[in-house]
Amino acid sequence: QVQLVESGGGMVEAGGSLRLSCTGSGLRFADYAMGWFRESPGKKREGVACMSWRGDDFEYLDSVKGRVTISRDDAKNTLYLQMDNLKPEDTATYYCAAKGQREWCSQSWIVPIRYRGQGTQVTVSS
Repeated sequence: QVQLVESGGGMVEAGGSLRLSCTGSGLRFADYAMGWFRESPGKKREGVACMSWRGDDFEYLDSVKGRVTISRDDAKNTLYLQMDNLKPEDTATYYCAAKGQREWCSQSWIVPIRYRGQGTQVTVSS
């Protein structure tokens, strides 16, 4: 059974930083294109960042480019999202996602995704 568990969310002031983590069981992250997407009330789902299964192809949401970095620790089977210079519009629930085995990323990478976690809330105050 596949399980993805996010952590690291919280409340920060604008300009602050957070690092989200996602640990997985039942699948090997190095075999999957992995990513983070976010959801907030009244807004459609946004793919924040994606990393290909080989770790050499990335896709970032335009509004977070230069502020967000996705990375992966294969030994720990953990995915990270480092977020700096956070803005109030980054407020959302962030979800870890496994897109598919041996896949690359594209602008529409969040459709479809195979597995997702339960999410972690990020709140940025102005």
